[in-house]
Amino acid sequence: MAPRKQREIFAATLRLLADKGYDGLTVEGVAETSGVNKTTIYRWWPSKAALLAAALVEADMLDFDVPDTGSLRGDLVALVEALGVLLTEPPGRDVAVAALGAAVHHPEIDARRFFADRLARERVVFERAVRRGELPESTDPMLVMDLLAGAMWTRAVFRGLPLGKDFAAEAVAAVLDGVS
Repeated sequence: MAPRKQREIFAATLRLLADKGYDGLTVEGVAETSGVNKTTIYRWWPSKAALLAAALVEADMLDFDVPDTGSLRGDLVALVEALGVLLTEPPGRDVAVAALGAAVHHPEIDARRFFADRLARERVVFERAVRRGELPESTDPMLVMDLLAGAMWTRAVFRGLPLGKDFAAEAVAAVLDGVS
């Protein structure tokens, strides 16, 4: 499949997810919105869940560059800020919330692929920090990212509060320096 068509299919999938939720998302709707025949979509993705899982990983809408500021703290603050934009501004916010709800209620959606892909992309931040002597090799990047992402999800999505201009720096400081 041509990359342009694939991007259109993924964008349509995420737009429909945000607008209609997982139950309202259909392959037929994606086909109509993207201008691609539904049999073509089924040839590449055998189910709505498989299509959504691929779209969450591959769609441009949820993508951002992994920062390289020259320091672990700077990289983590930039990562938290980028993730914060995804969680608080449309269309990313609507997609993220709908995807979370869908994953909770529909186990056929394997959200682990999405999170594994994100961690693989973010791992370079920790590898550079180890090479610079900022972190011991034993540091668990997943734990650090879980703490930071969990703080953002809790604040922005579950509590419905703004992240604020200093949130990223404060969250990173709490994780790297502890609270005392």
